[in-house]
Amino acid sequence: MQGVHGFRLRSDGGVRLELTPTTTSPLAIDISESTEMRIQRLITENPVIIFSRSACCMCHVMRRLFSSLGVHPTVIELEEDEIGALSASQQDGGAGGETVAPAVFIGGTRVGGLESLVGLHLSGHLVPKLVEVGALEL
Repeated sequence: MQGVHGFRLRSDGGVRLELTPTTTSPLAIDISESTEMRIQRLITENPVIIFSRSACCMCHVMRRLFSSLGVHPTVIELEEDEIGALSASQQDGGAGGETVAPAVFIGGTRVGGLESLVGLHLSGHLVPKLVEVGALEL
């Protein structure tokens, strides 16, 4: 298991835990894993995942949209120095001039930012995509 060796209060009222990595648990974070590899692993392991900056209002809107559909995505807040790794893990480097973060991935495929997600929803393609990846049951 990982042990908590410190914590820090965040401006939004949350708590950021500082974990001590160990190798005795299969759930332990591999500290030798690069940020790019960790992001790619998270994308493949989670049917719906949002990468966000801290206190991002667009990410909040994304979460509310998913929640209204009954889907609870994994949300990863990236530090500023990790944002570049998210960009590097994307082959297209971002869709249609959208910013790198927030970015939502469904079924391992980059959907894009808030504008792309809302467009997918309004076109009627979001719910079938969520059903296809097993994130939503009708």
